[in-house]
Amino acid sequence: MSTDKITFLTNWHATPYHAPLYLAQSKGFFKDEGLKVALLEPNDPSDVTEIIGSGKVDMGFKAMIHTLAVLPPAEDNQDDHPNSVQAKARNFPVTSIGSLLDEPFTGVVYLKDSGITEDFRSLKGKRIGYVGEFGKIQIDELTKYYGMTADDYTAVRCGMNVTKAIINGTIDAGIGLENVQMVELAEWLATQNRPRTDVQMLRIDQLAELGCCCFCSILYIANDAFIAANPEKIGKFMNAVKRATDFVLANPEKAYEEYVDMKPIMGTAVNRKIFERSFAYFSRDLKNVQRDWNKVTNYGKRLGILDAEFVPNYTNKFLSWTLEKDSADPLGDQRRMAELQQHVAVEGGFHRLEAASA
Repeated sequence: MSTDKITFLTNWHATPYHAPLYLAQSKGFFKDEGLKVALLEPNDPSDVTEIIGSGKVDMGFKAMIHTLAVLPPAEDNQDDHPNSVQAKARNFPVTSIGSLLDEPFTGVVYLKDSGITEDFRSLKGKRIGYVGEFGKIQIDELTKYYGMTADDYTAVRCGMNVTKAIINGTIDAGIGLENVQMVELAEWLATQNRPRTDVQMLRIDQLAELGCCCFCSILYIANDAFIAANPEKIGKFMNAVKRATDFVLANPEKAYEEYVDMKPIMGTAVNRKIFERSFAYFSRDLKNVQRDWNKVTNYGKRLGILDAEFVPNYTNKFLSWTLEKDSADPLGDQRRMAELQQHVAVEGGFHRLEAASA
C-alpha cells in the first residue's frame, strides 16, 4: 500500500462485537503506538478475504474457515463441491495474527413455525440462506451425512441479510450466529408478541460432530506481504487492540457507552443485546488456539477445500504478552457456554465462562 496508514477491513458492517477495534481507535490506543489506522467496512462480506489477500487492504477480520480456505488444494473435485471451485483457485496469501471472538455458536437459524425441527432432515424442501460460498459447502456436506443431496433444499445467498430474509419469508432458515442473528430474530419476535424462544438453531458443530464451533471464530488477519514488510506495525497494532480488549472485559458498560459515542448506530436495544451476548466470546489473550486450528484444518479437508498437505496459516508471534493455557475440558466448556448464553438471553448482563485450565 502506498499510504502510511494501516488499512483494516471488517468482516461485516460495524457490529457490537467489533468494539475492541473501534475503541482502540477512539481511545487513542493506535495513536499511542504511533499508528494511523483507517477502518473500512465491506459492501459484501464475501469479498473481504479476496480484498486483503490481493493486497488492496492490509488487514481485517474474517472467520477461521474463510481464512483457511484461501489457498487451493492440489486437486479439484468439481463433482463433490461445484461451488468451491472459485475458492480453490484463489490462492490469496493471508495469515491469522490473532483472535477476536472464540468459537461463537454458529448454525442453521430458524423459527418454530417454519416446519423445521431438531432433525436436520426436516430441512428437505426448505429454502436455506447463507452468507458466502462456504456456508453452502457446509450444508451440502451435511446433506450427504444425513442421507440427503444438495438438490433436497434450495440455497439462497443472502449476504448480510439472513435475519431480514427470514422475517420477510424469502428463506425458511439461514446460517447465522447465536450472538447476532438469533438476537435480532428474538427481538423481532417480541415485537410480534411471540416468545423470543421461537428462534432456534441447528448448531453446525453438533450436526457435523466437530467438537467445537471454532470454524467460525473471528480472527485478525493480514496480507502476507504486508506482514513481511511491517512486522513492527503488526506488533503495535495487536498491542493496541489487546489494550482495548482488556478495557472491554474490565469495563463492559463503559466500553459500550464509549462505542455508542463513536458509532451512534450501536445505540439500539438490539445492538446492546448483541454486545451482551458477544461478551463471553471475546478472546482474552487474542491467541490462535492450535487445537482449534487443527480441528478446522481437518474439517476443511473433509469439505474438500483444503488439500492433504495444507499447513494452517496462523501465528501468535505478534502477541507479546503471556498467553493463557489451553482449556483442559473444551467440550465441557462448550456445554457450559451454551448454558451461560441461555442465561444471558433471558437475564441480560455481562458474563463470561472461566475455562478449565490445562
